[in-house]
Formats: sequence, C-alpha cells, structure tokens
Amino acid sequence: MKLYCLVILAVFKRTWIKTIRRPVALTFSLVQPLLWMLFFGFLFQRYSLDEMPPEIQYLDFLVPGVCSMTVLFGASQSGIELIRDMQNRFLARIIATPAPKSLIMGGKISADVSRLIIQACLVLLLGVALGAKLHFNAWPLFHMIISLALFGIAFCSLSCWIALKARSQENMATFVHLVNMPMLFTSTALVPSKQMPDWLAVVAQFNPLSLVVNNSRAALLFSETPVLKTSLLPLLIMAGILFLMAATTLRSSKIN
Repeated sequence: MKLYCLVILAVFKRTWIKTIRRPVALTFSLVQPLLWMLFFGFLFQRYSLDEMPPEIQYLDFLVPGVCSMTVLFGASQSGIELIRDMQNRFLARIIATPAPKSLIMGGKISADVSRLIIQACLVLLLGVALGAKLHFNAWPLFHMIISLALFGIAFCSLSCWIALKARSQENMATFVHLVNMPMLFTSTALVPSKQMPDWLAVVAQFNPLSLVVNNSRAALLFSETPVLKTSLLPLLIMAGILFLMAATTLRSSKIN
C-alpha cells in the first residue's frame, strides 16, 4: 500500500511541477473565465431570469456556470500533457516500470483535478470581486466541490483516453474544440433551461455540464445540498467508467 501511495505521489508531484513551470497557461486559465464574466455578466445584466428570485442578478447566475466551465475547459486539455510525455519518451519509461498503470493514470489525473478545483475557487473569488452575491455555506460548498471534482475526473480521463488513441496534439486540439463549445452552449451554464428552445432544453437535461452547473448554483445561490442519487451518483458513475477506460488503454498501449 505504501508503495502504491508513493507511485501516485510521485506522478502527482511531477505533474504539478510541470504545471508551475508553465505560468502562462495558468494565467490564461484565469484570464479566460474573467473575460467571460466581464463580457457576459455585464452585457446581459438586464437579462430577465424568469425562474429565479428577483434579487438574483445575471452575474450571480453566471458565476457558477463559468466556474464549471473552467473545469470543463481545463479537463479537456489534460491529454495534451500526456502526448508531450509520449513525444519526449517519458511515458514509455514510466510504464516500463513495475508500477500499476492505473496508479500512474491516477496520479496524473488527481494532480490535474486538484489544479482545476483551485482554479474554480479562484474564479469564485473573482466573481465575488466583480460584485456577484454568493453564499459560502460549508456543507453545500463541499458538495459543489465534490461535483466539480467528479466532473473533472471524468473529463480528464476522457481527454487522456483520446490522447492515447490520437497520439498527436493536432488531433487533441480538434477534440477540445469539438467538445468544449457544444457542451457549453447546450448546457445551463449561460441561461436557464426554461428559457431555452424546447429541443435545446431536452439536450441540456442530459448534458453532464448542466448537472454540475445546477449543483453549483444550488450551493452558491440557495445554500442547498444536492441529492446524492440524482446529482452526485451519475457523476460518480461517469467518472469511474471514463477513468477505467483511460487506465485500461494505458495498460494495453504500446508506447515507444
């Protein structure tokens, strides 16, 4: 057990070191959500939220959506670092060790998810600085972070699985663009489902990003705790399946 923990910790630490050495990427990951909140928050500040209490403004409504969007955008790029490790042959060396491949994948994804959670928390603080009125009650906030973490694990795993299949940054870029924007604009991140066209509201209902956004809004706007069966369990199942896919593919891949 101690050896397994050391494997996860070693990969976790290396992933964080690589992240810290690329401050431009970290800065951009915060500037982008800030721009979304500035442009959309103030552009649509008079947008009527029919299903919300009158005291909730559009910026209040938007910040949980941008927070979830930050996790989506960051998680979808997790596989790019894996491709870089393939290209410099580090991945080939590490999978040649006796360490279980699932632990190698787990160490990388846990580092990526921890970074995304920190970024999401910073986005919340930026939202408050811009004037968003949010509630920070401990138990609902804890459940929101669990939702974001499970969603992050799922999409980091999906990104890594795509990277192991695609093996090129160009193909990964295509995946990022094909996934991020459609998921964002077919979710409740920017508008309530009741104010969408009927067909889009149906799509949003099955969009996992909507589930995370709704959990975050329940916590930050109403201090409500999401129901485990309907809010957290689907995210847990999705995270488990996608992580197993990524770990199994890493174990079976022939990487030189």
